[in-house]
This record gives sequence, C-alpha cells and structure tokens, in this order.
Amino acid sequence: MEQQLLAFLQYLEQQSSYSSNTTAAYKNDLGQFLEFLRDGRYAQLTDWDEVTEEVVHAYLAYMTESQTYASSTIARKVAAVKSFFNYLRARDLIDTNPAQKVDSPKVKKRLPQTLTDDQVEQLLAAPTRRQTPKNLRDAALLTILYATGMRVTEVVSLLLADVDLDNQLLQCAGEKNEQRQIPFDEETKTVLQAYLRDGRPNLVKTQTEQSLFLNHRGQQLTRQGLWLIIKAYAREVGLNQAVTPHTLRHSFAAHKLNSGSDLQEVQKLLGHANISTTQIYKQLNEQTESKGETGS
Repeated sequence: MEQQLLAFLQYLEQQSSYSSNTTAAYKNDLGQFLEFLRDGRYAQLTDWDEVTEEVVHAYLAYMTESQTYASSTIARKVAAVKSFFNYLRARDLIDTNPAQKVDSPKVKKRLPQTLTDDQVEQLLAAPTRRQTPKNLRDAALLTILYATGMRVTEVVSLLLADVDLDNQLLQCAGEKNEQRQIPFDEETKTVLQAYLRDGRPNLVKTQTEQSLFLNHRGQQLTRQGLWLIIKAYAREVGLNQAVTPHTLRHSFAAHKLNSGSDLQEVQKLLGHANISTTQIYKQLNEQTESKGETGS
C-alpha cells in the first residue's frame, strides 16, 4: 500500500502542476489516512482495492468526532483521499473509487484578514528605526510584500537578476512556474536600493550566492524565516491580530481595489489563474463599506 502511495506522491511532484507545499500537504494527509487504516479495526486491509465506501465514511466520522479539525481541514483531507483513489482507478489499480460518493463537510468561505492603511504604515516603518544590514533587508522585504502582493515563496525565491531597478520591475516565478512582471513604485525602489547598497553586501558570504534576500548565514532566506520576521515586527508595533506574509498580500489586493484599480489588473498582479479568486477582495471591500455605513 505504501508503494502505491509513494508512486502517487511522485506523480504529483513530476507530472502535475502542484506546488511543493501542496504535495507536502497531500503526503501528510494521505499518511494520516494510512495510519487510520492500520491502527483501527481496518488493520487487516492489505490492498487499496479492499477499502470500501464504508471505510472512507468511517474515516470522515473519525475526523469529525474524534479530532478538533476545522471543517476546511477535513474537506482538504477528504479531497486528498478522493484524488488518490481517482489516481488508482485511472490506472486500473482498483475496481471502483470508494470515495467517489463521499461528501466533504460544507466549508464556510471566510473573507481574508487585512490590515488598515495605518497598520501597514506602522509595520513598514518598524525596521527603518535602525540602519543595520538586517534592518535594511527587513525594510525591503516588508515593502516588497505590500507593494507587490507577492506570495511568500515568490519573495524568498527572488534572485538578483530578477530585479530591474531602472524599469522598476520584478521578474516573478509564480505558481506552476508561470512568469510575470510586477511593477513597483519609487518608494519601493529607494528601499531596495538601500538594501542592495548597504545591506546585502554585509550579509552575503560567497559571491556565488544569487538570492536577493539572505539570512544571517548569507544563504537564501526561508519561508519560515520571513514569517518570523513579520511576526516580530507585528508584535513590536503592537498589532493584536495575527500577521503573516499573506496578510500583506491580502492587504495589497484589498487596498488596490479600494483605490480604483480594476479586478483584472489586480488578478494579473497577484497571479491568480481564476478571477473568482480575486473577486473575494471586492467582497471584502463591499462588506467593510457596508459596516461603515451602518455605523455612521
């Protein structure tokens, strides 16, 4: 059973357009499903073809009743199981798909959390209180995240060659490795120039390192490292809500639409394949305006 599971994960990595994060989530979710089969009353099962619809329903009940998962988490785990069995069925490794008729829990779509203009200003100003190489890096990081709406993986993956200061453009390799050019304003250019001039040269250890943003070891900054940087500055300026790199992406999109940018433009900047994904920020602005009118 493990071999077929590993083959599916390899298929996701090599043949599909899923990101490494999505593949890692599938590995975790399907590994949990396999543990459920082996630790409980279904331990006698030795082949995926022996898994019935009743077994999948039992797994769904286990997650719903025995675990403290949010409905969105359960829906994701069920989707992973469905995808795996679809893979097995397409290759005639099972006769029927036992998950085909299993319904996922209804997930209430939550609107993204954003910062106000004042909160963004406080956050972006926090690292500028000192002019150390680290602070110059952090100022450039936060500014780019908010000024471009880039995903955290896209930002930490930036190379020196991706920065075009003259034309004020960043070359971004997005999801599914789709390339897009993202413009940035004069203020972002100034912050970037300061980091490239006085920050990065003091962080880099080897001249062969081409990553734009470096950690204290002179290596490419990681997603986790960037998350911790933002968390620290959010705490420093007294922001009570949870602030992540994606919070700045959400704020960028909402503020862009609120200032008059059209939906298609914001979709292109964010790298959304479907405009319905971008539409949620318009709903967020409409909800905010409605609350403002109610309170006035």
